[in-house]
Amino acid sequence: MKSQTAKLVRTALAGLAIAATGLFALLPSAASAAPATATSNVNVRSAPGGAVVGVLGSGQRVDMQQCQGTWCYVVGRDISGWVSSSYLSSAGGGSQVIGPANPSPNFGISVGPGGVSIGVGQPPVRPVPPRPGPGFGPGPGPRPPIPQPSFGEVCFYESPGLRGRSFCAQSGDRIAQLGRWDGMIGSIENSDRLQVRVCTRPNFRGDCRVYTTDAYNLGRFDGVIASVQVY
Repeated sequence: MKSQTAKLVRTALAGLAIAATGLFALLPSAASAAPATATSNVNVRSAPGGAVVGVLGSGQRVDMQQCQGTWCYVVGRDISGWVSSSYLSSAGGGSQVIGPANPSPNFGISVGPGGVSIGVGQPPVRPVPPRPGPGFGPGPGPRPPIPQPSFGEVCFYESPGLRGRSFCAQSGDRIAQLGRWDGMIGSIENSDRLQVRVCTRPNFRGDCRVYTTDAYNLGRFDGVIASVQVY
């Protein structure tokens, strides 16, 4: 009986590992890119260790799409390619440098009753221990802080790379029909790190995606956005 149970556990773990590997292969098209910052001037290459196609300036912000070993594929204003991870720091983790000891600090995976899920650009979520009830322990302790609403502004541009005509929306704005801007959005400036929900049809129908960072290139959402919500 014990050997049969151990075999079932090993089979289940192997299945989860295969599922996680398949999901990580999809990271370049995930809903949110991981923000990062160049720690100094660094060459941008066509492939890991490949030909130089440009240079990132020190302090320049980029969208980190994926990492392979010590190389990360990034998308910035007017440039994209592979950069040594030793010259990138996690925008969400202060001055935390991305390197062999910390290859992808903003990519997280969790397994729960609903299956395997991946979070990109967000720190791992740690479980919160239950608070003791009446009659248990020294008391309930201090109450957790109440989350405060986010305030800020998001701007939408008609061309990739934050170029061309633009309009801006504030936190709490809900635009169910973009009117003349329907199908005209090509990039998003989100310096305040708000949650920006975009959908391909009016009234938030069709395919939807949430951005939490700047998006210099929207990929398959380029030129097809019909409704926008900022929160």
